[in-house]
Amino acid sequence: MFIVITYDVSTETREGRRRLRHIATECKNVGQRVQQSVFECTVNPMQYEILVRRLLQIIEKKEDRLRIYRLTEPKEKHIEIYGLDGTVDFEGPLLV
Repeated sequence: MFIVITYDVSTETREGRRRLRHIATECKNVGQRVQQSVFECTVNPMQYEILVRRLLQIIEKKEDRLRIYRLTEPKEKHIEIYGLDGTVDFEGPLLV
């Protein structure tokens, strides 16, 4: 499944900055950053459940925001990109 993860973490405290780093690290482990606090990920149902559980353990629900969007397949029909596109197609050949 193809998901988009967005988050907004309060960084006014040291703990908030630590949460921000931990959320980014968890997201980097399963996807690629497409904007500062936005990741695109392709995961199977088990990876999805594990990721959501980990992210919910990190965030502070009274201070932070976390959104996860499931996009319907085929994703190419539902994504429009304008300007710079730094995404990598991991499904296609990695060497050109």
